[in-house]
Amino acid sequence: MRLHILAVGFGRGTPEAALTEDFVGRAQNMGRRMGFPAVTCEEIAVSKDRDVKKRMADEAERLAHRVPDGAHVILLDARGKGMTSEDFAELLGAMRDAGTKDLAFVIGGPDGLAPLPGKKSSRSLAFGPQTWPHLMVRAMLSEQIYRAMTILAGHPYHRA
Repeated sequence: MRLHILAVGFGRGTPEAALTEDFVGRAQNMGRRMGFPAVTCEEIAVSKDRDVKKRMADEAERLAHRVPDGAHVILLDARGKGMTSEDFAELLGAMRDAGTKDLAFVIGGPDGLAPLPGKKSSRSLAFGPQTWPHLMVRAMLSEQIYRAMTILAGHPYHRA
């Protein structure tokens, strides 16, 4: 199952981007042996529209174009459901074992995320009730993806 992180805003040159790249790289290396042939992080520009609703709609439209056809979509949202690392690993493993080809994690911009045109999300995921900077969410998500793979592999990285 290919894993896609799709996010609004560019993080180039930031410590958060370096952390995200590190964990995406670790997940890619481990995932190839575990039925996760690709882990990617793709960014789109923040909309320049002055109207908040139009800005969010523009970003959602561009994100929707990046979601592979037939992909399961998980939105990152503070109002979403929290999961333990073990539950997250179980979810990824079950989706992989069920033959899911693509799983897209979608992170909105500074104003939030409008519904993705033509795409249906299967769930929303939260890293707690707090609002996190979007670059931190990418880093935390990429770390949790790597952690999930280590849990599935029985690797000692995860010591709960």
